[in-house]
Amino acid sequence: MMKPSLDSVDSLLQDLLVPSSTSANSIWLPPTSDHLLPDASPPSDDEPEQAELFETDPPPWELTVQEDVRLASIVFAKSPHGPYDYRIPDHLREELKPGMRVGVPLGHRRKATPGWCVGIKEGSSAHRKLRDVTELYDESPLCDAALVRLVMWMSHYYQVPAGQVFDTLIPSSVRAAAGTRQTTYFSVSPDLTAEQIEKLPAKQKSVIECLIVQKKPMTAAELAVTAQCTEDPIRRLRKKECIVPEVRREMHTGIRIQAQTNDGEAKQDFTLTPQQTVALERINAAIDGGRGRTLLLHGVTGSGKTEVYIKAIEHVVSQAGSAIVMVPEISLTPQTRGRFESRFDSVAVLHSQMSPSERHFHWQRIRRGEVQVVIGPRSAVFAPLPNLGLIVLDEEHDTSFKQDTQPRYHARKVAHARAMALGIPLLLGSATPSMEAWHATQSGHAELISMPDRVANRPMPDVQLIDLRIRDERGVSGAISRPLHAAIEETLRDQGQAILLLNRRGFATTIQCPSCGHVVACPDCDMPLTHHRDGGKAMCHYCDYTIGTPPWCPACRFDGIRYGGLGTQKLEVEAKSKFPDAKIARMDSDTMKRPGSHQRVLSEFRSGEINLLLGTQMIAKGLDFPNVLLVGVINADSALHFPDFRAAERTFQLVTQVAGRTGRGDRGGRVIVQTFSPEHPAIQAASQHDYLKFVEGEMVNRRKFNYPPLGSVARIIIRGPLEDKTETVADAILARLESARDLLNAEVRILGPAPPPIVRLRGKYRFHLLLQASEAAVVGETIRRALADFKVDPKEDIEYLIDIDPMNLL
Repeated sequence: MMKPSLDSVDSLLQDLLVPSSTSANSIWLPPTSDHLLPDASPPSDDEPEQAELFETDPPPWELTVQEDVRLASIVFAKSPHGPYDYRIPDHLREELKPGMRVGVPLGHRRKATPGWCVGIKEGSSAHRKLRDVTELYDESPLCDAALVRLVMWMSHYYQVPAGQVFDTLIPSSVRAAAGTRQTTYFSVSPDLTAEQIEKLPAKQKSVIECLIVQKKPMTAAELAVTAQCTEDPIRRLRKKECIVPEVRREMHTGIRIQAQTNDGEAKQDFTLTPQQTVALERINAAIDGGRGRTLLLHGVTGSGKTEVYIKAIEHVVSQAGSAIVMVPEISLTPQTRGRFESRFDSVAVLHSQMSPSERHFHWQRIRRGEVQVVIGPRSAVFAPLPNLGLIVLDEEHDTSFKQDTQPRYHARKVAHARAMALGIPLLLGSATPSMEAWHATQSGHAELISMPDRVANRPMPDVQLIDLRIRDERGVSGAISRPLHAAIEETLRDQGQAILLLNRRGFATTIQCPSCGHVVACPDCDMPLTHHRDGGKAMCHYCDYTIGTPPWCPACRFDGIRYGGLGTQKLEVEAKSKFPDAKIARMDSDTMKRPGSHQRVLSEFRSGEINLLLGTQMIAKGLDFPNVLLVGVINADSALHFPDFRAAERTFQLVTQVAGRTGRGDRGGRVIVQTFSPEHPAIQAASQHDYLKFVEGEMVNRRKFNYPPLGSVARIIIRGPLEDKTETVADAILARLESARDLLNAEVRILGPAPPPIVRLRGKYRFHLLLQASEAAVVGETIRRALADFKVDPKEDIEYLIDIDPMNLL
């Protein structure tokens, strides 16, 4: 069978996903293939292993019947992944639809294997034996046709089995029907006559009369109360088949619709600025246009992007539509929620602190069309809204929108694919847009909407750089420099509030013996353990390995072990000693574990009970507090020198975003950034609030090596328990990649295999390969050809992962 060429794959895929009315607005939409559902039969015990001795073809008069077989294409989350064809028995013909879970026989397994139906077609079983679908697990599809197509696109583009994508799209709480229970309802048998009712005993007759009067099925408990009897007459009626039972699975009561309120922000009447008005008009025009379009709202911090989102969604809701608003998980603050919940009648908020039953409850509300706005992290892109009219991706540059487990999708790319398929706008918003989004506006694949000024023409805060290489600037001891110390004292005297950012949690980042040099490291990751003063423990932040902090060196027993580096716990201790009268709170993943903890801290900060807030990047974006007069960045270099081509971009974004937390009130604000690299272009641009300056310089650096957004990158990670065998598999993959590249005559640069910066993680040695090309389709097809039939011996316990468009190279 001949493989389709790259050109044919490109053309075929557009027809699958993008309506013909869609413009060339195809940023991030890779080519797909309509060869995504090959005809195949599942492994069967009944398959003949050799040719039959006698002719077994059916007689001609049976062919017409056999060609009228209805087939279902089924995929599985676990190997073998399919798709495989199954015959749909007559009693399931009208019930089975794509997007439903089914049970089917697979191989030698005795029990039915759960799978997902991705398509139904007419076919023939004349030349092969097909097995039947045995049962349905859902009463109706969990995914509509558009979401099924999205799953198949993700499976193709990210090169993961479609069954695994389904399991990501449909939350586990929904698949497990969390928070539900089976309830039996009774109704009067349609065969029951009036004469039979008259002959019943009084109590049983009363039960029947109650059911007739109520005109709806009732539970045994409801019937007993209404008819004023015990449940014995009900059991007797059931035995006589006078009443018919019906079992339903229902949500139990007591699940909250709104888990929290806002953080105490006063309600305001908003009057749009001229810039907001222009932005809203362009967005509304896109909504009314009836075709897929991508818009980038580039507004500085404090320019009022959230209000533009709300007004645009109000326009969608006025047309009986609904919207998805995606925000970084760390920005799911009560403030964000409160603003939407105060403006819309029905809002569903999805976040990581929800219980399974709450998540299932909200998902079912969304599916029934009872919700106008869905707010959530990256997984909200799959919200099953039946009348979706707008997708908003706030802080679109944030790396949390990229999933770090299979399937490794990026919410921005998936949102674009879904929006273009539905013919609706995708609205991206950020003060520091990603290079990919900015390049899309420059190449004509997205429309740029600018809001360069703050609301009420408030000035951007002044930024002062502190060179930590200069001793007089740095101070004698501690992480807080002299200028920053003086600025904090002045802010507190003026009854203002301050925010300190340090993107490292824990107390000390290394535990080292000064006598022998031994570093206390994770035995599974070969990474230094971080000392946490809370609980006296040492933790690995990559695999959560935890031990008690050793009081002496484990290698030489020296009792003068040293704690080096700086984390938020240590910064909190220093701040409390230097500012004893300040009311201090710390926000990081260690202190924000309990439900409602964000709300409590931010409410106290807004009310003035806390005047010095310190923490990691979760305080860097999404917060709007008018009384914040000072922001201090303890170390702007924490991620600047990572071996990653996006290091400068991340540093610029983080510094710019945290600087934007101040100067939002009438009193203005200032920013102090401590750095060992004040001359670095990213820090210089951030200090001047100059996005264009940064992006122009960074694009020059990216062009040298054709890095994204000017090219496409994919990463293959190979990991296993033995280093030499893992490297052997990596070399074998390299050889196949080079052969596939030569076969396709494609210009693909392959780097590696080589150990990544983190060589060992969770007990597995790691090697990785990077592929670079000018087009995503070329990279994807090269990997697809190379690894289509590549297998690793299961005994070796070695696996490889494909990461398309990686955001992390560590």
